[in-house]
Amino acid sequence: MPAGPYAGDLSPKEAWDLLAKEPGARLVDVRTDAEWAFVGGPDTAPLGKPTERISWQVSPAMAINPDFADQVAASAADKSQPILFLCRSGARSRDAAIALAQAGFTRCYNIADGFEGPMDPASHRGAVSGWKASGLPWKQS
Repeated sequence: MPAGPYAGDLSPKEAWDLLAKEPGARLVDVRTDAEWAFVGGPDTAPLGKPTERISWQVSPAMAINPDFADQVAASAADKSQPILFLCRSGARSRDAAIALAQAGFTRCYNIADGFEGPMDPASHRGAVSGWKASGLPWKQS
């Protein structure tokens, strides 16, 4: 794991394993309401844990949510529990992990490639890498 402003990047499967292994580990999906509704999201019910939905950016301006750190902290048992952040491709979730690490949380992880990963040659997401392409549980509402 690289040293830096947050605990590091995890593959989706590494994230699933950490969520399964550590009772206090949390998954925070930082995407927008529209993404959750139209694209779907991780299903952590098999682990007996909810996927928390706290947007890093707020529509329609896509400005950074000024209350993000407080919203994540509101349900934190303590600042040492693992918090795994997920977005579409791993960019916003990395920013969220850095922000929470700067707020004093010591085990903030970014899920590399996010929920859908990069685009394939046909400009579609969800097939190359990421949570969905890794075969992990997910659902669409």
